[in-house]
Order: sequence, then structure tokens, then C-alpha cells
Amino acid sequence: MSRIQATFEKLKQQQRKALIPFLTAGDPDPQLTVPLLHALVEAGADVIELGVPFSDPMADGPTIQRASERALKHGTSLRGVLDMVAEFRKQNDTTPVVLMGYGNPIEAMGWETFARRCAEVGVDGVLTVDFPPEESHDAFEHLQQHGIDPIFLIAPTTNEARIELVAKLARGYVYYVSLKGVTGAGNLDLSDIAHKIPQLRKHIRLPIGVGFGIRDAATAQAVAKLCDGVVVGSRIVQEIENSNEQNVVANVGKFVRELRTAIDQA
Repeated sequence: MSRIQATFEKLKQQQRKALIPFLTAGDPDPQLTVPLLHALVEAGADVIELGVPFSDPMADGPTIQRASERALKHGTSLRGVLDMVAEFRKQNDTTPVVLMGYGNPIEAMGWETFARRCAEVGVDGVLTVDFPPEESHDAFEHLQQHGIDPIFLIAPTTNEARIELVAKLARGYVYYVSLKGVTGAGNLDLSDIAHKIPQLRKHIRLPIGVGFGIRDAATAQAVAKLCDGVVVGSRIVQEIENSNEQNVVANVGKFVRELRTAIDQA
């Protein structure tokens, strides 16, 4: 059983919902990424999405774009991100880590090399934003051969045929993008989520996490009532951006604890 599956099964037994925070590796400094990962766990994260910085993050809004720019200025690379996961695993071998990013850096490394290295360092899942399920068979075969869960996005505009395809290919969990637009966008409509999730469950047996546009504890709590996991990214990255190197770990931990408390009250 994978770490992701084990985590969601444990949460289901406890009648709790997953908190899935996101941060960009290398932001604000590569030396702070592993301490931030541990702070997320200590604050109550169940699964961590670790962003691989990329020069053209098309699905991300300005906040995460700036995080990628900061990380790239520090020389953060895909190999460096994998090394960070290896360092994190020296103290934590239970919390699932999902790499989230774009295809180019992986293509440059080679999918077989990438998948093998993911398995070596303890990556549990990979979400490649610009690899739709129709085009990902060969790439994700490498992941599955090494026991890495391919994670897919589903948007409000995803048609039924693609939902069925995602249901067939995905492992771990499915990430439902709760609104049209980029990460960090506003205008989250809870009624739309409440309408869509039951439709998705007709096809998808995996846990469903919801993200994009969740910016505070109250919204996280409301979303948690509708799905299996709450993904929070831009708001955490904003906390990093607004902090200095001396207080960033504490500030992020404080905010994530607020999310944890709210979700557990859902």
C-alpha cells in the first residue's frame, strides 16, 4: 500500500479530511525548504505538494510565478528538489510527498531516470500540470513501474469522457480545480463544488482533493465538508513571500495550524 493510500485510509477511519499544503521548492531559499516541509507536518499536513520551479508556470497565478522566479534565481533544479526530498526523508518516512510541476524539466532528465530517482528519495506521487491523461501513458508507465502515483487535475470544464479516463489512470488521489483560471484566483463558488463533486464520484473511487482559491481557514473548513482533502497553495506561498528568513518557518506553521483546526471542525 502506498503512503498516499495509507494516509487517506487512516483519515477515513478517523472521519477526518486531508490537509494538503503546497509550497515551491527553493523559495525563499533552498536551505529553508526542508525546515518548511517539517513545519508543515508539525502543523498538521497530511500530504505535501512540493512545487518544482519552472520558468513558465502557465497554470499558476502571480504569487506562485514569483515563487518560481525566486527559487530559480537560487539555482533550484529538479535534481536539487529530489535531493531536498531525500533530506526530508531522513527524519520523516510517513508523510506523502507529491511533486507538482511541468513536463519540461522531467523530459530533460528523462522519465525513466526521473521515476527511478523519485523512488530512491521517497517521492510518492507526481502531478504534471501540462501532461493531460490522453498524452501521458508512456510517461506515467515509468512512474507506476517504480511505485509512484500519477496524480491528475480535473477542472470544472472537464468533460465526462476525460473524467472517465482520469478515473482509469490516476492513483493516490484526484485534484479537482475548484474554479476556472490560475492558482490564487478568487471568486470561489462553494455551490459549484457541491454540485460537481457528486458527479465526479460517479466515476472516481479515489479520494478527491479540492484546490485553487482557498485562502483562509473558513473557506478551507467549508470545502472540507464537500470532499476528501483541501489543497492550499498560493496563500501559503504568499505567507512565505511576506515573511523574512528569520520568521518564515514560524509564520507558515502558524497559518497551517489554523487551517488544520478549521478542517478538523468541518
